[in-house]
Amino acid sequence: MSNTIHDVARQAGVGIGTVSSVLNNSRPVSQATREKVLAAIDKLDFIPNSSGRRLSMGRTDSIAVIIPYFTSVAQIERLRGVMSVIVESDYDINLFTVENAPQRDKVFQTVPRRGRVDGLLIFSLNMRDKDLKQIQQGKIPTVLVESFHPELPNIYIDDIAATRKAVEYLADLGHQNIAYVGDVLEDPLGSSFNQNRYLGYCQGMENKGLHVHPSFYRVGWHRRAKGYQVGMKLLKQTNRPTAIFAFCDELALGVIEAARELEINVPSDLSVIGYDDIELAHFAQLTTVRQHLFETGVQGVELLLNTIDTPNYNAGSIQLETKLIVRQTTVSPNQ
Repeated sequence: MSNTIHDVARQAGVGIGTVSSVLNNSRPVSQATREKVLAAIDKLDFIPNSSGRRLSMGRTDSIAVIIPYFTSVAQIERLRGVMSVIVESDYDINLFTVENAPQRDKVFQTVPRRGRVDGLLIFSLNMRDKDLKQIQQGKIPTVLVESFHPELPNIYIDDIAATRKAVEYLADLGHQNIAYVGDVLEDPLGSSFNQNRYLGYCQGMENKGLHVHPSFYRVGWHRRAKGYQVGMKLLKQTNRPTAIFAFCDELALGVIEAARELEINVPSDLSVIGYDDIELAHFAQLTTVRQHLFETGVQGVELLLNTIDTPNYNAGSIQLETKLIVRQTTVSPNQ
């Protein structure tokens, strides 16, 4: 059986608190006492428990990441960015995935506690008053990524402007019947992605003097299969759209699959734009809105570590750029 801190204390003839002070440099200890403790540690070949040492210093050397819809390609890419920083640091990561409202409530009730984690990185979730209260009571350094709250450091992109630009691009090509494929507007988890992107779609249509047809709004989960299903419904309409903006690339790829099955040529008969610029978008030559998913994770966790190390660090809000990447799924409807 391995020797414990109690064995070291007995061997050195001191109290456990003194041994702890020597290990953690938490309070002054005389040189003579320090040497006795170190000699006892050496004789007993004692290996301190790192978790215990960290906790005694008020640290866990771990951060919590709360992320919804973890299985989506975009979220996985964001998390890859986080991990690229964590593996080079002294921190461990505790991952909490949220797929429904009860899970969200449970996570926010239990995770933001001092002594459990040193910091909290929250992706894609808007803060409710009760969430903020839990965080403030726990006094846990917290950073939001792709969300905004005036009382918390955050990194975000302007989904409204990015979508508006994409829709205006379709209109400038000559498209008038432009559909939107997205998720439900009232996300039960508190994400505002779909609300913002749908608002950008409506603004783009309005700016170009185009009418938003109710039949051109379709709801589909963030999966290629759902994109295929809603694409089939849209493209079988008598008055079908000539262009479709999709909430994410996975939905866009599903729409293209439906068009192919219906023998509707993309892009000459139907233009399609996605959002995210995941790796498959490049291989599919999909026109899409590029947001820097990997870099978002990197910057989010770097900001959190800075906030942990410098309690008065004031990062405020950091906006990341997006870019419309034009490839081969969009052309003028006359071509």
